[in-house]
Amino acid sequence: MALMLTADEREELERRVRSRKIRAEDARRARVVLLLAAGESYGTIGATLACYPNYISRWKRRFEADRLEGLRAKYCGQPPTVRTPAMEARILEKTRQRPPDGSTHWSTRKLGRLLKISHNLVAKTWQRAGLQPHRFERYMQSDDPDFEAKAADVIGLYVNPPDHAAVFAVDEKTAIQALDRLDPVLPLSPGRAERHGFEYYRHGTLSLLAALDTQSGEVFGHTVPRHTSAAFVDFLSDIVAMQPTRREVHVIADNLSTHKTQAVRTFLLDHPNVHLHFTPTYSSWLNQVELWFAKIERDLLARGIFTSVADLARKIRRYIRHYNKAPKPIRWNYRNPAHRISSTSVSTVH
Repeated sequence: MALMLTADEREELERRVRSRKIRAEDARRARVVLLLAAGESYGTIGATLACYPNYISRWKRRFEADRLEGLRAKYCGQPPTVRTPAMEARILEKTRQRPPDGSTHWSTRKLGRLLKISHNLVAKTWQRAGLQPHRFERYMQSDDPDFEAKAADVIGLYVNPPDHAAVFAVDEKTAIQALDRLDPVLPLSPGRAERHGFEYYRHGTLSLLAALDTQSGEVFGHTVPRHTSAAFVDFLSDIVAMQPTRREVHVIADNLSTHKTQAVRTFLLDHPNVHLHFTPTYSSWLNQVELWFAKIERDLLARGIFTSVADLARKIRRYIRHYNKAPKPIRWNYRNPAHRISSTSVSTVH
């Protein structure tokens, strides 16, 4: 039997169906009642509105009992949590504490469950405060008691090099692997990154000795089977041989043991115009050639395919040769000379 509607009820139900401002569920209930009033069967209504018979009978009973008021939802859900300064302070305080489940950091959902609030509220609070618990950074602190003096010496060579002198930043990149991929490389294509197989064959390793001319940006490199003190001395000899006679040569190096052997000290005694400057301990980042090593790692070594150690050495030499066609020096500038050494800024290597 069809439902009987008054004119006012029909008008209100039709208004709800047409409205674009009310909840979709309210409009759906109004359509159920209108279809029942039109004499449609439960099967037709269920097919039209994608609902079950018990849904239809429930809202029919409520309408018959309370008319339009019966179509209101009895449980409208939990009221939204308002983001207040007190709530944000509570979120931020909890974020800086360790999670009780033994994990190292919070996620938005994990913290939201603990505080019984929406994870979106946690995310917005973190965003406003600039917090990113999923990220962390590493640092290394130098334990060198002469850190400031050594750092000032090295940076002084960059910022204000001696007149008519050559300044080189020298270091070794050791144990470079000649890796040959066993599976074909799938090339870059639209929507897909270049893919390398997991299997590889390791032909061997070599070390790269490199000297960065801090004034011109040019790189002089030499590959050796192993990094030894003898190889380092030979490399220094090659650097000196490239310079005019009696020209002052300043070499910046880290504290590797091969840089401080008796052979190196003998070389310095035989070449009084060569001066070795050591970076503070755990501060090889002060050596500009490290920036160039990062560049060759990105450009060649990380994704390169090398069929032998000789092939690796050849491709490194080719890279250096092309790089030196348009070298770019690294410019170090103090933001404020009155501040500590850590206030320096470095331009990017290209």
